[in-house]
This record gives sequence, C-alpha cells and structure tokens, in this order.
Amino acid sequence: MRYRRWSGWITTAIEKLGIDVCGVASTASCRAGSVPRREGNYYYLEDEWGIVWRMPSENGLYFDLFASPLEGAESIDWVERHPWPDPEEPTRFAGLKETTRVIRGDEHRAYVMRSLCAGIWETSLWLCGFEKFFMDMVMNKKFAHAVLDKITGLKMCYWSSVLKVVDGDFLIAGEADDLATQSSQLCSLDLYREMISPYHKRLFDHIKREAKGKVYIFFHSCGAVKPFIRDLIEDGVDILNPVQVDAGDMDPGELKREFGKELTFWGGGVDTQRTLPFGTPEEVREETKRRIEELATGGGFVFSAVHNMQADVPPENIMAMWETLQAYGVC
Repeated sequence: MRYRRWSGWITTAIEKLGIDVCGVASTASCRAGSVPRREGNYYYLEDEWGIVWRMPSENGLYFDLFASPLEGAESIDWVERHPWPDPEEPTRFAGLKETTRVIRGDEHRAYVMRSLCAGIWETSLWLCGFEKFFMDMVMNKKFAHAVLDKITGLKMCYWSSVLKVVDGDFLIAGEADDLATQSSQLCSLDLYREMISPYHKRLFDHIKREAKGKVYIFFHSCGAVKPFIRDLIEDGVDILNPVQVDAGDMDPGELKREFGKELTFWGGGVDTQRTLPFGTPEEVREETKRRIEELATGGGFVFSAVHNMQADVPPENIMAMWETLQAYGVC
C-alpha cells in the first residue's frame, strides 16, 4: 500500500523536474500517543522517543519542543529505564525496497537514505532539554556520555538493518546535527571534540564498514559551522548540507577553496532567508548563477536551495531558480 501510494508522485516529480536524487525515509514506529491531539489552542504530539511537541491550532506551521522526558534525570539509571524506540522494528522498513526501486529506475539514480532520527547531539538536547544537557556536558559528563552513547547505539542498529533491507543498494547515508547558530557555534570546538565528535566518528565508521559498497556520509548542519568542518571531514563526513551562505563566516568561495578537494557541498544554491522569498526573479537568477560558478568548479557540488522552501516563496522565483539551473548547471 505504501509503495502504491507514493510511487506515482515520485515518478511524476522525477520526470517533470529532472530530479537526479531523492530522499528516502523509513516509517516511524507505531507508538501510543503518536497521533496529534488538540487541547485548547494547541496540537500536541508525542513521538516514539517520548518527546512532546506542540503547535498552535490556528496558523501553526511547525511543532516546537514542549516537554523533554529526561529533563529531570540526574543519573545513568534514568537512561537505562527510559523506554527507547526499537530501531530494528520490521514495520519501519515496510515497502522501503520497492520505494527505492522506483527512485532508482532504469537510470540508476541515487537517493539519500535518511537516519532513524535527528542527530546524536540534537536528539540528546530534545530528550533532556537544551539548558539541562548543555550543563550536563560540562557538569555531569558521565550522564551526558550515557545519553549520547545510547542514541549512537540505536542509530548503528538502524543502519545495519537498513543496509540489509535494501541489500546495500544505496550510495548516500543521511545524518545530521545542528552545531551552530546564524552567527556563531552552539558549543566550543574543544567541547565538540570531547563530547560529540567521538560518537559521530563511531557512527560514520560503522555505516561505511557495514555497507557492501562505497557509501558517502551526507551531514546536515545549519548555520555558521565552518570551525567544525575540518573535524567533520576527519570524522568521516563526505557531503556538507545545507551550506548556509548568509551565516557567519560561510562565504561559499572560501569554503570551496579551503575544503573543496575533500568535501562535496550540497546546497547553498540560493538563500532561502532573503533571496527566494523576498527577491525578484532576476535576483534569484543572478544568485543561482553566481553560486554555481563559486561551488561547481572542479565538481563536488550538488545544487539545491540553502534550506526548505517555505510557503511565502513566489512560484516565479522557484521557476527562476530552476530555469537558471537548467541553463548553467549542465557540465
């Protein structure tokens, strides 16, 4: 049923837009409380990790973090008692192989296989609450390591299962961790190296070791991430997304010169904060062409907008981006 429902629009989009690559996700576990419920002026959703999200019932577009199940945790016992999701649950992978076959098609297109959940660190912040987990990384390191270690282990089990289901037939493994803000970083480089980097490396090494063939690690991290890029490459990252070109110290030309021989840039095509929603079609064309010139030279660039396109983006700007890509993005 899932395959029949999705295959039609996937095939149409691929053909109409000339799409070269698609994202593929497994199905979340069917867990009690996972259906949104309305209470007062909000919709509430509890995910399979026990995290509660909330969205305004009127004009709400996104669910925001509302309650963290480990926000009162002080010891490793809490981590051991928490009802963790099963990363190997068979229902996660129902129809997955059929979906990937549709995307691959006769032209053997690539697809990005998405992870079990958000990043190792990001999921830890959601589970424990941002303030608490930031403090735990400094004041209660044993507890912080226990959470990070648990999530890493679950992700490793998930990737082993995915590789078996699709018989190793994918090229790009999608992982993530938002490490920065618009202007700076969410933690120091030293703290990243001590508390987060070892888990990234363990996970990326595991994926590449378990795969039957070559697998590239696609890593999503918003904002001013330049200080982390060298470490991410050493941890095993092959592809950086979204290349937030208007964030602090994220000049695309400089990034290409410094890291272009070791890293593929996926994104950065057009700024989604200003140009796409508020610029003119001509400004969109100019920026699209400029980004291709800056990032595509010598290869190692997959064009896409910096981030998700929102509802306020005029259709003519989307077409201006797409048409410019067709004109200047062909080798």
